[in-house]
Amino acid sequence: MSVSTNTFKHVSYLWDDAKAAAMEGDEVALLIYRSNLLGADLRLTNYGGGNTSCKAMAKDPLTGELKEIMWVKGSGGDLGTLKKSGLAALYVDRLRSLEYKYRGIEHEDEMVELFNHCIYDLSSKAPSIDTPLHGFLPFKHIDHLHPDAAIAIAAAKDGKQITQELFNGTIGWVQWQKPGFDLGLQLRQCLRDNPGIRGIMLGSHGLFTWGNTAYESYINTLEVIERCAQYIEDNLGKKGPVFGGARIESLPKEERLQKAAALAPILRGFCSSQTKMIGHFTDDERVLQYINSKDLDRLAPMGTSCPDHFLRTKISPLVLNLQPGEDVSNITAVKEKLAPQYDDYRKMYQQYYNTCKHPNSPAIRDANPVVHLYPGVGMFTFAKDKQTARVAAEFYINAINVMRGSEAISEYTSLPRQEAFNIEYWLLEEAKLQRMPKPKPLSGRIALITGSAGGIGKAIAKKFADEGACVIINDINTERMQGAMAEFQQTYGRDTAAASLLDVTKEDTIEKALDEAALAFGGVDIIVNNAGISTSKPLVDHSIEDWDKLYDILVKGQFLVSKAGVKVLRKQGFGGDIINIVSKNSVVAGPNNAGYGSAKAAQAHLTRLLAAELGPDKIRVNTVNPDAVIADSNIWAGGWAEGRAKAYGITVEELPAYYAKRTLMNEAILPADIANACYAFVGGFLDKSTGNILNVDGGVAAAFVR
Repeated sequence: MSVSTNTFKHVSYLWDDAKAAAMEGDEVALLIYRSNLLGADLRLTNYGGGNTSCKAMAKDPLTGELKEIMWVKGSGGDLGTLKKSGLAALYVDRLRSLEYKYRGIEHEDEMVELFNHCIYDLSSKAPSIDTPLHGFLPFKHIDHLHPDAAIAIAAAKDGKQITQELFNGTIGWVQWQKPGFDLGLQLRQCLRDNPGIRGIMLGSHGLFTWGNTAYESYINTLEVIERCAQYIEDNLGKKGPVFGGARIESLPKEERLQKAAALAPILRGFCSSQTKMIGHFTDDERVLQYINSKDLDRLAPMGTSCPDHFLRTKISPLVLNLQPGEDVSNITAVKEKLAPQYDDYRKMYQQYYNTCKHPNSPAIRDANPVVHLYPGVGMFTFAKDKQTARVAAEFYINAINVMRGSEAISEYTSLPRQEAFNIEYWLLEEAKLQRMPKPKPLSGRIALITGSAGGIGKAIAKKFADEGACVIINDINTERMQGAMAEFQQTYGRDTAAASLLDVTKEDTIEKALDEAALAFGGVDIIVNNAGISTSKPLVDHSIEDWDKLYDILVKGQFLVSKAGVKVLRKQGFGGDIINIVSKNSVVAGPNNAGYGSAKAAQAHLTRLLAAELGPDKIRVNTVNPDAVIADSNIWAGGWAEGRAKAYGITVEELPAYYAKRTLMNEAILPADIANACYAFVGGFLDKSTGNILNVDGGVAAAFVR
């Protein structure tokens, strides 16, 4: 019988009796259902964190004998999206028999290989290091989560005593121990020493709870976390203001975002000294309360406690030596002020590595900070891709919640440096990193393609996203932009694209789009000037309005977008690419084309001029010259097709075949062909090429430039 949702104030009760009833008798289905509900509430566990299990009887495929099988979340994955394919299935008796092969904590890692001898379902996920923690407990359903409220107690200086008093001895306590076989044995011993308990608190780590059914385990988990959260709420403020009270006030929202957008590319430049990073910014109220507080300077260097938090946020954050109202528009001055901070952080990290390393430790990793705190403004996180940067921010907010709770009820304690190192440079974690897919060619790159909600621009954006880049979708039409953004989110998920209205003739919209790029991803690496318009008329029919519109969008637009983009590229300090989508008409003279052709020629020469000027900044500027891209292109709107057909003495319907036939290769040109040409410039093989023209026209001899 389900409880009332009103029972819970600090967690979400999501159980649906009807859905669960449809799974009755299928313990694995109920495990997945329960896991998804738990993972849907970030107050219960963070992304990718925690694991759940169930034990049920199944036939041995060889003997037909009924055996107890444990299904447990495998290595990697996330509870909120867990499917059966994400579970590991092991014989319980075989797993427990590994105790006789265990040689002690010094040989912990060798046990992971032995898990393979216990696997029941050969197609299931690889078992995680937490497998024995579930295997040595007898309960049918078990939840191991990392709730902020529970970790706040687990990370408190006198967390064991608080746990004992709060739950009247019904929750056991196991002191901090790195996850693995030994910890599984300690959980079993805790249960033997405390029969009848409903869960176990892991010092500095998290929570184990259980039940005889999926529903009992779910309710038990919610009730324990609810009590932890209520206890913290009841004690907030009793010792004094949260985090010692405010030391400074936040800037107003709009000013925070302006400051963050201006600063993000500079920070990205610093922390990309080894690997190109993608950024994330948040000014969440919980972050602001923490970074504006009197206790920030004491708490921030301590780092986090929960291993899941620490693995994603590094040993400690970098607190920027900047005042909220400080002018960050002077790039040189800001860089000179921050450079020593980054040097000091890298030296600190090197010393941490040198002091804590073991003879077989993996080589030191990137020494740059992940988390950057700007008091009064917000938090920046940087990582190899957007999802990792965003999740790092979520985990640090979890860590803030833990610190707030611990400080309210006692005193916060973090992992000792050596223990933190043993987690970060654990050989099993290193092996997991080595198994990760090789980064795509454009991973860590950010692209702004003007006019990317349709036609050639969208094809370029898709190609770049396919190759790992983050993209800024933009258009002058809100509906078209939103439609393209929805398409990108459906195809690539939430972390690949951001959107902004952009009119290339208006500087304020260009600046806003680049600010969006900075806030969403940290800056920009690739600028593609693609937005265009076409008009084909005889000279005497060309109006001043026609002429001005062509030059405003094609020439002035390319100038304004490039100018604004270069400012961001220079802030980052590691170069970049500008690609201008021009036309074969920039070099080929034809009738009824005075305005469009001359504007395209101006675009082409502006490319050469910028290539000559920006070379010392390692900014490459190149041209792609398409011709007759008919499919899915906006260029044929507004009378262009009619004008070209008239110039050639044919009908509009005959244009595609006419254009294909006049090429040396007798080929029609598609938006994807232009996208491939753009990728050729930025994909890594032409890093020392600038000022070039790449024709994508099927071969038009008159357009040969050499």
